[in-house]
Amino acid sequence: MALLVSVAGAYGVFLVYTAFVYGWRGLGPGPRLSSGPVAGRRRIDEWMAQAGLSEVRTGEFVAVMGTLFIVAAGVAFVLFGGVFPALVAGLFGASFPIATYRARREARRAEARETWPRMIEEMRLLAGSLGRSIPQALFEVGRRAPEEMRPAFRAAHREWMISTDFNRTIAVLKAQLADPTADATGETLLVAHEVGGSDVDRRLAALVEDRVQDLQGRKDARAKQAGVRFARRFVLLVPIGMALAGLSIGNGRAAYQTALGQSAVVIGIAMTVLCWLWAGRLLKLPEEERVFYG
Repeated sequence: MALLVSVAGAYGVFLVYTAFVYGWRGLGPGPRLSSGPVAGRRRIDEWMAQAGLSEVRTGEFVAVMGTLFIVAAGVAFVLFGGVFPALVAGLFGASFPIATYRARREARRAEARETWPRMIEEMRLLAGSLGRSIPQALFEVGRRAPEEMRPAFRAAHREWMISTDFNRTIAVLKAQLADPTADATGETLLVAHEVGGSDVDRRLAALVEDRVQDLQGRKDARAKQAGVRFARRFVLLVPIGMALAGLSIGNGRAAYQTALGQSAVVIGIAMTVLCWLWAGRLLKLPEEERVFYG
């Protein structure tokens, strides 16, 4: 009993100390981590920002998916005359917004990878040779950024004009862009702004070189995958063409409405989707992880 009381008292002292010194809350031995729903919501918001859809609400996105599910299921029911093929085709159709979003996200990230080396080099010259302050160099380069990136720089500039807090300004920029290079560049500029010194020129030059090497490596990899990516489209086109041709030959429509025909259609659609997803996974290039965000 004495041992238990001693342990409980020591743990209580530990909780009081960590609460006042580190700001930890709760009865756990460490800080409370983000819960599953909160972390999942954060990842969704980040992905939407990367696709340029930060202003689109999740409910609207789900509504579009539901509409496409109904349309695709209706078309499949008319063609094949069965419920199960219609359900499978509806699920496949509902995935189109996600696929479109992924393509838009990848296009925006590819454009950012192309642009950031030039932008960082301009910041280095403005902050070094031309004597601009670091915030001034950042906003001046942001005004010449690609159209999709300018709203983020404008939001960061507004935050700077209101608070003159560069830490909060960089946080706004990183949240709006949701890009690993933006995170690294922002942290480099933030440290240089707070600490000062001439080391920012060398650090930005090293960051430019790293971004150029990463960009060239990705271009080489995608060039080697060009033929395979073209062939991947036949995973969708050929089965759809064969199914439509089967409807017009002999008693093809009646054959689709039998139990065996319905099973074959469901299996065919499922295999088409799985092959499409598997090929996309094999062709996927490694993505950079965001490390300087919070």
